[in-house]
Formats: sequence, structure tokens, C-alpha cells
Amino acid sequence: MKTDCTLDRLDLRILAELQRDGRITNVELADAVGLSASPCLTRVKRLEQAGFIAGYGTALKIEKLGPFQIVFAKITLTDHRREDFARFTDAIRGIEEIMECHQATGGYDYLLKCIARDIGHYHSVIEALMERDIGIEKCISYVVVESPVMKRRYRLDTLFAAK
Repeated sequence: MKTDCTLDRLDLRILAELQRDGRITNVELADAVGLSASPCLTRVKRLEQAGFIAGYGTALKIEKLGPFQIVFAKITLTDHRREDFARFTDAIRGIEEIMECHQATGGYDYLLKCIARDIGHYHSVIEALMERDIGIEKCISYVVVESPVMKRRYRLDTLFAAK
């Protein structure tokens, strides 16, 4: 067993299987990746300790729970010093409606993915954000009408294919 944090093909297969089914038993996982149970469990524990596995959870079909609205927002900051970026990210970290925040290149600084009950709810969240003194110059919102493709798993075999 390796002691460093590099991944081999078995580690990638374990991660792929755990993405597919986080509730899989260790015996089923071992069978799926071609290991016996004990070495498989050792690898999973090592992957957890090394931080490759962020956690285990349930993927919800939120559309079955009731109406909601997804909105992407492009945020441009007034200033671009390290402390400006830190102030912004610290301020939005606790806003429950902001599901994702990505610092990006191009004509804006951040891309946010927000989920709200409806447009009015989203508007109140963004209004409150704009009123805070966190250096926002501009916010452009994009309301999602439909999401025909949504993938929740990373294609590890494609991302880490042998060259």
C-alpha cells in the first residue's frame, strides 16, 4: 500500500464507485473494484484521511420538493486586491441561497449559483448583498429556465486517462 497521496487506477475506481453509490457496502465496493474487503477498506480510509473524499451525502431531486428558482450571477468587484477578494468570499460564505461561488477570468470576478423559492426571494438576497459594504461594483443575473443536463459525478476515467 502506498503511503503518499498519489492515486493509482484502483483508487480512481474506488472514488468512481463511491460517487455512483455512497451507500455501497465495503464488500460490494471491493467486489466492484477487484479487491478483497480489507485492502479496499484500507484504501478508502486513506482516501478519506488524505482529503480526496469530502463527505458522503444524498443527492436530492429538488424539483420534486416544490417550486424553486436557480439563478447564476456574475459579480464584478470594485477593487481587486487580495483583501477585496477575501472580504467578498467571507461575506457570502454564510448565505444559504448561494450554492456555489467560482472565481473566474473574463469580464467579471465571480460566478455564483443561487437557489431561491422564486425570483422575489432571489431579488431580496441580492439586494441585501449589494447593500453590504463588500466591494461589489456590478451584479448581472441569469435566470435558469431549464436544466436539460446536470451531472453530479466526475468522470475520473476521462479526467485521469493515461496519456
